[in-house]
Amino acid sequence: MEEKTTLEQVIALHPEINHIEVRPEDNRRQVKSFVLRGQKLGTRQLEALRDSFDEYAIKWTGTRTDIGSLFPVRRPVVIEIGFGMGESTIRIAKEHPDLNFLGIEVFLFGFSKLLYRIADADLDNLRIMRFDAKDVLQVMVPDGSVRGFHIFFPDPWPKKRHHNRRLIQPQFASLLASKLEKGGYIYTVTDWEEYAQQMLDVLSATPGLTNRFDGYADHVPWRPETGFERKGLEQNHEIRELWFEKR
Repeated sequence: MEEKTTLEQVIALHPEINHIEVRPEDNRRQVKSFVLRGQKLGTRQLEALRDSFDEYAIKWTGTRTDIGSLFPVRRPVVIEIGFGMGESTIRIAKEHPDLNFLGIEVFLFGFSKLLYRIADADLDNLRIMRFDAKDVLQVMVPDGSVRGFHIFFPDPWPKKRHHNRRLIQPQFASLLASKLEKGGYIYTVTDWEEYAQQMLDVLSATPGLTNRFDGYADHVPWRPETGFERKGLEQNHEIRELWFEKR
């Protein structure tokens, strides 16, 4: 009987899986837009981490990297930040073979789940990273190299004392804008009304970005419904979308 793969064995084989952020020299952890939670991984997820990590996952380099070279075929690159379970990520990648997609997610459960889906489909235009997206953008991604950013249902951190943890803040919006190529876009979606207004205000005030719509955007038909979206709709939350472009 074959012995089951364990997470400890996977991490011993691919220690990069556990390296997900850059710590400052004083080792004090900065305020993050995420809090890691432990989740038990299934057999397929563990096997995907063991067997497919080297082929379909991108490792942290710590240096500027030609992101186009991370894919077998060079195409314009779209980066998704926080892909969750990756259900919409893989559908969008399959339906847009003319683009390359880099998904960034810190939660190992969703990361490993999407990893085995990519391996099963043998997609050449979708790669994923388990790392803090802010670090990836600041260090690895060159300015003016990204066709678009997808940020679907980021954690709204609803309590006022936690608003500083929200991903879309002025400094991060400026970072996104600097990485976009001319004509590139930022596409965000949320079901949290107050956060939607904050994102609209922040992105509208970001130099170099322009709102393609007068306020919130029309629904983009190629974006599939996500699990977070279904939960929001069940609670009668209104889905709000924003689409900003780099002038």
